[in-house]
Amino acid sequence: MINGRKGVSAAILSAFLAVSVASSVAFVPTPVVAASQIRAVVNKTAITSGDVAKRAAFLRLQRRSGNLNKLALEELVTEALKRQEIARVGASVSVTEVDKAFERFAASNKLSPKQMAGILGQAGVGVEHFKSFLAVQMSWPRLVNARYGGRAGGLSKQDVIAKMLENKQKPVTTEYFLKQVIFVVPASKRNAITGKRKAEAEASRSKFPGCDGAMDFARNYLDVSIRNLGRVMAPELPDEWKPLIEKASNGTTATRVTEKGVEYLAICNQRQVSDDVAAEVVFRAEDIGKEKKGDDPNSEKYIEELRSKAQIVYR
Repeated sequence: MINGRKGVSAAILSAFLAVSVASSVAFVPTPVVAASQIRAVVNKTAITSGDVAKRAAFLRLQRRSGNLNKLALEELVTEALKRQEIARVGASVSVTEVDKAFERFAASNKLSPKQMAGILGQAGVGVEHFKSFLAVQMSWPRLVNARYGGRAGGLSKQDVIAKMLENKQKPVTTEYFLKQVIFVVPASKRNAITGKRKAEAEASRSKFPGCDGAMDFARNYLDVSIRNLGRVMAPELPDEWKPLIEKASNGTTATRVTEKGVEYLAICNQRQVSDDVAAEVVFRAEDIGKEKKGDDPNSEKYIEELRSKAQIVYR
C-alpha cells in the first residue's frame, strides 16, 4: 500500500475496478472512434467522444449500470475541474509517482506493467487514460487537505479528541506486531523466476521459526530479506494484506506477489487494545472510509465551488 496521501493503493483502485484485472480480458474491446467529436468544453478544455468512449470502457470494468456514456461524460467534466485546479495550485503528483503507482497496481494483480498495459488496451481504456485518472485521484486529496486545514488522515487532532469525548467507551481494535518476509525477485527476472520463488516462499512458511529467529531463518535462503514492521493496528493494515492476516495459520500469512518479489507476513504477536492511540486510529480509518466512498463533504464542497465558477458547455 502507498502510505499517507502520496499515492493510491491497489485497494483504493479496487473501488474503481470492481472486478479482477485478470478477468477483464473477457471484455470485448471498445471500438476505436474514427473521428472524435467534442462532447463538452470545460473552461476551454475539450472533452472528446474518444475520451468518453475510454471512460465508458473503464466504467464497464467497474460493472457500472445505466447510461455509461452519460456517466462517463459527467465524470470527465468533474475530473477536468479537478485537474485544472490541481494545475493552478501546483499540487500535482509527479509523472514518476504515477508510474510507480501503476507498477504497484500491476504487481498487486500479478502482472508486469507491460501485461497491465495490454489488458487496459484490450478493454478499450488505454494506459494513458488510466494514468491520467490515477494522477487526479492521487493529487486531489492533497489539494482538499491543504484547502481545508491540511488535516492528515481527514481528521484533525481536535476532531479526534471530540469523537473520544462523544463516545462513552473507547473502541476496541486488534494490535499486531509484524515482520515482512520478502523472497526478492529482480525486475529483470520477474517473468523467469517468479513462479519458482513463489514455490520457495510457500514451502518456507512451515519452517518459519518465529520472529525471534527470523534473521537466522533468512540466511538459509538466497536473496531473502526481513523487514520489521513493528506495531500495526487492524484499521491501519493495507487492504491487500488484511484478509490474509485474518486467515493466517501457524503465525504466517499466505504469500503475495508484489513489485519486490514474493512476500508473506509473520505475526509475532497480537492482542486487543482500547486506548487513546487505538481510538485515534479507528476514528481516522472510519473517516478515510467515508472519503473513499465519496462522502468527504470538503471534497464535494470544493468541486461545487469550482463548478459554480466554471464555463461548461455540452455539445
